[in-house]
Formats: sequence, structure tokens, C-alpha cells
Amino acid sequence: MIYAGIIMYIFGTIGNILNIWVFYIWSRSPKHSHKHHKSGRTSNSSLYLLASSIANLFVIIYPLLTRIMFDGYQYRVTKSNLFILCKLRYYVLHTFDLISLTCICLATFDRYLISSRKVRLRELSTRRQRTKLIILFIICSIGIHSIPIIIYYDVSTLGQCAILSTMYLYYYLYIIQIFFHGIIPIIFLSIFGFLTFQQLKKIERRHRRRRRLHGGISSEKQLSRMLLLMSMAIILSSIPYCLEQCLNVMFIRDERLKSSYFYLYHVISHILYYTNPVSSFYVYYISTPNFRILVQKILFCRRHVRYVVYYEVKAVASSQSTSGIM
Repeated sequence: MIYAGIIMYIFGTIGNILNIWVFYIWSRSPKHSHKHHKSGRTSNSSLYLLASSIANLFVIIYPLLTRIMFDGYQYRVTKSNLFILCKLRYYVLHTFDLISLTCICLATFDRYLISSRKVRLRELSTRRQRTKLIILFIICSIGIHSIPIIIYYDVSTLGQCAILSTMYLYYYLYIIQIFFHGIIPIIFLSIFGFLTFQQLKKIERRHRRRRRLHGGISSEKQLSRMLLLMSMAIILSSIPYCLEQCLNVMFIRDERLKSSYFYLYHVISHILYYTNPVSSFYVYYISTPNFRILVQKILFCRRHVRYVVYYEVKAVASSQSTSGIM
């Protein structure tokens, strides 16, 4: 936990700062893009991913750091630091992690709608201003829902964070941990990820017959592929964590949960749990050429580059290369 946690903390912080920078550029107002892109519908995924990256940064900066302290250095909570290391920590963790997961799910669903051949489904993709309201509603709803965490979390006799209310403990384990952090995102991303993948295969077949649409479909395919890979990463890393929470529910009073073997599994599942916010940048960077090009321009401070937010492929002002950004 110490070595893996510190490495994840450094690379996760850097990666999400770059994510925020890139998605901010991609989600700028449609007035900065080509005149043919109406109603701002095509920027929805970028807005969701921007919100997800901001939430991931909060998860890494605070809860991951304290997780390293608890599991790596066996740090104990006292009454004096209860609010900072226990109540606020778990509130931030569950609030921002759920915001990130929800935004990833909505971005995947938006890709499914946009890539559909049915006009009726494509029209369901919301306009830009409504998308912002949806994100604001998600933040407020999850923030309010997590308030009981601050109320019921306390310090145990062993100097650890614990929920002392039995009723809320079962709600926390069943609903928040197993369903919200595990089963629901796994099922949702599996279904709509598969449906989006099927639609991408159809788009690719149409692309072979209609070469003139190469630029637009290429950008759409890159963004959809990026979300598909991120969905797969979330599903694979969420399964061990979800299994651990199920074991906590099934054997909540069993002494076997205190064994060294279960503690090892606990540490591994939590490391995998934090790979979602940490690895997002690297999944996007490896899988998406447009994302990679923009990151390189940001890192090397290349100026006078005309970014295109949506589908079209336009020449870079330096005349060295061409890029189509979303």
C-alpha cells in the first residue's frame, strides 16, 4: 500500500490535472467550433468527462492519501482528528467517487445515443445547457445523499473509522458499497458498452462504403473506444472491491475477516479500487490519438494551434501535422 499508493498518488494527480485541461478545451462553447455543429449536443461526453476528472482529482488528493496512512502506516484515528480523517474523508470519497462513476455512465450512454443509426435515439442526447444542469443535479443529489456519512461515522475502540449505527451500517454496505459502487455501474457499463461496440462495428462497415465521412467517423470512433476501454477498466477493478463488501455483509461478525489473508485481499481490492481515478488519463492517452496529440501540445507549450472541438479534421497552424479533436 505504501509503495503502490504513493506511485498512484503522484501519477494520478498529474494525470487528472491533464485530463481536466484537455476536456476543458474539448468542452468549450460551440461558438469556438465549426458553424455546422448545432445545439451543442456533441460536447456532452466531454462535459461529463470533465466533471468525472475533477471528481477523480478530489478522490486522489484526499481519500487516497489517508488510505495510505491507514493501511500503509497503521495510522490511528482519535477524537481530535475524527472529523478530518474519518467523517470528512469518507464523505469526500463516496461523494466524488459516485459523481465520477455517474458521469462516466452518462458519457457512455451519450455515446450510445450519438452513435445510434436511429434518429429518435440521437435526438435524446441533451443540449449543452441541459447537460450542465444534469451534472449540477448529480453533484447536489449525491452530496445531500452522503451527508449521513458525516453523522454516523465515528472512531472505534481500535482507533479506526467505523459506523456505529447498525441500521445505517447495513444501508451503507448494501446500497452504497455493493449497489452504487459495484453492481449498478458494472451492469450499466457492460450493457451500454456492448451496445455501443455493436453500433461502432456498423459505423465501421458504413465507413468502408463512404470514404468521404472518414474524418467524422474516425473522431467518433476514437471517443467511443476511449469510453469503452475506461468502462472495461472500471468493471474489472470494481469486481474485487464489490466482492469484499459482499463478504463484509455475509460474515460481518466472523473472526475470519480479521485474518492476515483477508487483510491482504482488502489491501489489494482497495488498490484496484483507486485504479479507476488514477488510470483514466493513461487509458485515454494510449487509446485516443486526438487526446494524445492535444496532451503533447499542452506539455510542449505549442501555441497558435487551432483546436477543433467536435468532428472535423482541420490543419494545425504550424502545418506540421493535422489533427481532429473529437
